[in-house]
Amino acid sequence: MTIAEPPRAGCTATTAVADAKAAAPLPTGLPKVAEGAVKHKVVFVLGGPGSGKGTQSARLVQEFGVVHLSAGDLLREHMKSGSPEGQMVADMIKNGQIVPSHVTISLLQKAMDDSGKHKFLIDGFPRNEENRASFESQTGIMPDLVLFFDCPEEVMERRLLGRNEGRTDDNIETIRKRFKVFIDSSLPVIQHYEALGKVARINADRDTEEIYKEVRRLFMEL
Repeated sequence: MTIAEPPRAGCTATTAVADAKAAAPLPTGLPKVAEGAVKHKVVFVLGGPGSGKGTQSARLVQEFGVVHLSAGDLLREHMKSGSPEGQMVADMIKNGQIVPSHVTISLLQKAMDDSGKHKFLIDGFPRNEENRASFESQTGIMPDLVLFFDCPEEVMERRLLGRNEGRTDDNIETIRKRFKVFIDSSLPVIQHYEALGKVARINADRDTEEIYKEVRRLFMEL
């Protein structure tokens, strides 16, 4: 079974989408893209843990100089900033709370604006339908492309267990929980963008060079 299959045990992708749409209302009065501003080209890079999306993103950065943004990295930097909001984020994560989407999106938008560039890979975001809707509402940006690295669970599991990075979250139980979270939360995002014709499904169970040839071709068509 690949990660692209719908969730089982009564939790369907349709249910996940419905639940996301029933979430709390989005913040109001948020900034839109200014009229006449240079349009950002945004590529969402999605895939289960161990699908290889980070490796392929790094190749694109190296060859094309595109800006690679990780929501998780931006949040961690924000926590270390010493600002009141950074401390708030740190406290929320420490207490097991979910950081509001508008905080993460504000960090992404600032990073894009500050970069002086116009092509961006956004890695591992949006994680769910609420993230997606909030990003579009808050930034006024629709992704030009969604790269979905589609890989069988057993392959991703083997890759993660084979890592030699000292990661404490790469044990079998935690890995399988991460797979479930991805299926339940992120798959509806992919299905939403598939309906809009924006998703390129990449067979990620191949040699990395073969994968990159396909990714590179798709990126050059933007």
